[in-house]
Amino acid sequence: MDYGMIGKIEKAKRYAQERNRIHFNALTVTFDGDNNPHTVSYDHGTWSCDCDFFQTRSRCSHTMAIEMILESMIPVTEKV
Repeated sequence: MDYGMIGKIEKAKRYAQERNRIHFNALTVTFDGDNNPHTVSYDHGTWSCDCDFFQTRSRCSHTMAIEMILESMIPVTEKV
């Protein structure tokens, strides 16, 4: 491996530990729920999920779990 790549790998490790450097603007994931997979999206501060619970409450276990996983990388809409 060349020295340039070694330096980039070390920098990537440091960046990965400094989560405050990363800010999500948008993302879409498939969340494997207990009963069905669900599509969860985040777009500039707005969450959406295709599960029935989200449709009536604008929040669900799928969106909250991803908020917890991405803690400090996206603004949390409300603490539970």
